[in-house]
Amino acid sequence: MSSLMNSVDGRTRLAGTNRLEVLLFSLGKDTDSGREEVFGINVFKVREVMHVPEITRAPDMPEVIEGMTSLRGETVPVINLQKFCGLKVEGKPDILIVTEYNKHVQGFLVHSVDSIHRLAWEDINVPPSMLANQHAGLITAVTELPDNRLVMIMDVEKVLAETAGFYDDESVFDGIESSVRDDATVLFVDDSSVARGQIRRTLEHMGLKYISTANGQEAWEILEKLAEQAESSGGAITDRVHVVLTDIEMPEMDGYVLTRKIKEDPRFKDIPVVMHSSLSAEANQVLGKDVGADAYIAKFEPRELAKALDSMLNA
Repeated sequence: MSSLMNSVDGRTRLAGTNRLEVLLFSLGKDTDSGREEVFGINVFKVREVMHVPEITRAPDMPEVIEGMTSLRGETVPVINLQKFCGLKVEGKPDILIVTEYNKHVQGFLVHSVDSIHRLAWEDINVPPSMLANQHAGLITAVTELPDNRLVMIMDVEKVLAETAGFYDDESVFDGIESSVRDDATVLFVDDSSVARGQIRRTLEHMGLKYISTANGQEAWEILEKLAEQAESSGGAITDRVHVVLTDIEMPEMDGYVLTRKIKEDPRFKDIPVVMHSSLSAEANQVLGKDVGADAYIAKFEPRELAKALDSMLNA
């Protein structure tokens, strides 16, 4: 397994190029349909891949959580993705993918890992509604490989929300006060439905208006449309959008490219951009600043997000 992960050493260089590397894995062949679907997650989020270690079952855990395992002194919850997706498959999962999302470390049990593929975000699309509904909103994006296999990118934040309850703590919104700029509008973009819900709640606590979008391309098209409307009415785009809040990993156009396009366009140069991502490593923050981001906030810390937005608005 170590040789597989050694091939991703240079992946940080992909940031800002609208490309990413995805670890492909399978949950096994569905005994009902006979299909073996291919899923993917960004290798930025993968700590390691290993054969399934010893797992201790704890009482009162949801069925999809197999238990806990100890990795170098750290206790990690183990989530069975076969059970989460409701698949009936032959055999038990053999592989554990250890991931880190939003400062949470967890393991995902899968049937097998395939390979790492380098993909362009413009070739990764929003899933058709039929496919999205089939997987209960678990899929945020899809793409087709040169060998004609369809790869589905998982919304891991949704998995964590529904299994571990990481986003159920209402106390994270305590202390958020109404913004003095209650006339301001925030354009925010995130491909995860869970993340969009958390952002909405933060903005509502602040009393701010907002426009919600699901990927960078959609956000860019909205900005261009608002700029055209402002120009035709003799106004300014900064009267219509006061801050852009963007995720990084998104189909069609990622947050790095969106930020760079905003900052390079004279129409939008005065609109501050706040990056909001579960890619919280220092390297990612440096890359965000390199493309012009005015602030970089790790998901999901509503008070820190509110503080950053207020700072941008008051400036």
